[in-house]
Amino acid sequence: MIKGILAAEELLASRVAHTFRKYPKQITAAIAAMLLCAGGGAFAVASLGTDPGDLPVRQVLEAVAPLPVEAQTDALDAFGFTLFRSDLTRSSDTAEALFKRLGLSDSRAATFIRANADARAALFGRPGRTVTAEAGQDNQLQKLSARWIPDADGGFKRVVITRTANGFALKTEVDPLTASTRLASGVVRTSLLAATGEARIPDGVASQLADIFGTDIDIRQLRNGDRFAVVYESFEADGQSLRSGRVLSAEFESGGRLYQALWFQQPGTKGGYYRPNGDSLRKAYLSSPVEYSRITSGFAARVHPIFNDWRQHHGIDFSAPIGTGVRAVGDGVVEFAGVQSGYGNLVILNHRNNQSTVYAHLSRIDVKVGQPVTQSQFIGAVGMTGWSTGPHLHFEYRVNGDYADPATLADQGGGTPIAASSRQAFERVAKATRTELAAAMSVVQASAD
Repeated sequence: MIKGILAAEELLASRVAHTFRKYPKQITAAIAAMLLCAGGGAFAVASLGTDPGDLPVRQVLEAVAPLPVEAQTDALDAFGFTLFRSDLTRSSDTAEALFKRLGLSDSRAATFIRANADARAALFGRPGRTVTAEAGQDNQLQKLSARWIPDADGGFKRVVITRTANGFALKTEVDPLTASTRLASGVVRTSLLAATGEARIPDGVASQLADIFGTDIDIRQLRNGDRFAVVYESFEADGQSLRSGRVLSAEFESGGRLYQALWFQQPGTKGGYYRPNGDSLRKAYLSSPVEYSRITSGFAARVHPIFNDWRQHHGIDFSAPIGTGVRAVGDGVVEFAGVQSGYGNLVILNHRNNQSTVYAHLSRIDVKVGQPVTQSQFIGAVGMTGWSTGPHLHFEYRVNGDYADPATLADQGGGTPIAASSRQAFERVAKATRTELAAAMSVVQASAD
């Protein structure tokens, strides 16, 4: 049956094709007539609508209340704002130079500062003081505050200059500093000093880090990628940090090893740094009397830079700029403070067990004979007095009057472990420390990832 249907379809298609070939003109005319009829029908339907010109027109008038644009414009014109800017004073500052950094343009205020002795002393007395200015949108000074720490009594001094209806007024105030805790972390690329600077960690905190870990890590030989975290005290005035305090805890990851330290004070002691297991990190001597220095000559035979002959060098030379502070490496008493032959300005300290340390070529001496000194106390500054070809500190270590290698100083222990009576309190501090350091170190880890 299917074959019959297919045969019929083929026959029909063949006849249609034959018809188109035989009568092409007639079929084309018929199709055109059909299309015209269809178009005419469509036109007839469309023409049945109403002409838009014949539709009625009606005008409607309605009162509209205007928007209060003028009132808003007046309010914007009357609107004012205050700009807050802060900077630090510099030794070369003038009123104009300071105002330029603060974005101020106020000749009357500059004239007041130049004419007022208290204002000059506050702003140009010493560099590094924190200055905050409040200015209007016209960059005219409204209020200026300078803050600094005048002494170590725990307070700070504030001098405030305010614009009044009659010009400018100045007042001096004294307020206590506010203690707070700060967390920071960083990654070593070139040096510890560069890494702490990049992390905006104060130099005083960086110096403490070097001392705390100096016996475990060679700070001068850190590796690219070494990481550290630190929790330290900050003392603030009006929400701005004026100085840093003690390192409360720290962590250093160097060469695949982790080093940790925390500050703890047992009853009746001065306090010190301990490992998380309670072992003391205190050493009888610091590893270096100069912060961030470079060793140029070690404890070995060498050609003398002045006499050009081969002789034993009895100490270590630390290269540093003139004026760099020199610290006592351990507790002791000043045996000598003065000038001595090729040593130039010289300080000798007596320590325990007939040990002494020598600090030579100083530019100045800050201690006197018989004066007791404590570890890390500054006793003078780097210079190039005596037989010296450049600014550096010549440092010696003597035992019973005989020369010894200063590099062995830091190996001597000086602290005791946590006592059993303080263990519980210490564990609480250690637990909190681990949480804080983990939070600080996570920032470094996140940036590395």
